Amino acid sequence: MRRRDILILYAHPQPDRSVANARLADEIRHMPGVTFVDLYAEYPRLEIDVDREQARLEKHDAVVFQHPLFWYSTPAILKEWQDLVLEFGYAYGSEGHALDDKLFLSAITTGGAQDAYSREGYQRFGIRELLTPIEQTANLCRMRFLPPFVLYAAGHAVDEGRLEPHAKRYARLLAAIRDDRLDLRAAFGQAVLCEDLDGLIREAN
Repeated sequence: MRRRDILILYAHPQPDRSVANARLADEIRHMPGVTFVDLYAEYPRLEIDVDREQARLEKHDAVVFQHPLFWYSTPAILKEWQDLVLEFGYAYGSEGHALDDKLFLSAITTGGAQDAYSREGYQRFGIRELLTPIEQTANLCRMRFLPPFVLYAAGHAVDEGRLEPHAKRYARLLAAIRDDRLDLRAAFGQAVLCEDLDGLIREAN
């Protein structure tokens, strides 16, 4: 069985005010095979160490952006990270093959409810559509983009009893990616990854 090392790039500019992302981070930050990086803690002035980040990427087989959805995108530090780290000749271009075939996952939380993210909903677009720039970034870098893992209406998740189950599913999903138990063909066919992972994960023997 192939084992993948997973790099989590966590971005929340107000960690003391985070409930959902903090709980998700606590669930997975010490998992074997997972390297958890709090970007705002490491780079409070957004001065990204490109060599360090590229070296991290090269040691891992899967990359996860974990963050709240801010204005239909990532928090600022993740955009800065992409702008600086994913260089031409390193991550893309005819000579840029450092990220070829690595898996990419967005693990995000939203303020709005699930039905808001549709053509008929308040946000007018689905989550997958809103993440098109990130998906195309992964494609350009020859990575394999997994559907996003989403906690909708995160501000109500505790009161509605959804946060704890979601945190457990997050850990289960990462373990399946790590241990090569995720049915990638089936997963790639999904729009998003949310509650029903049973049909996508082969349980450990």
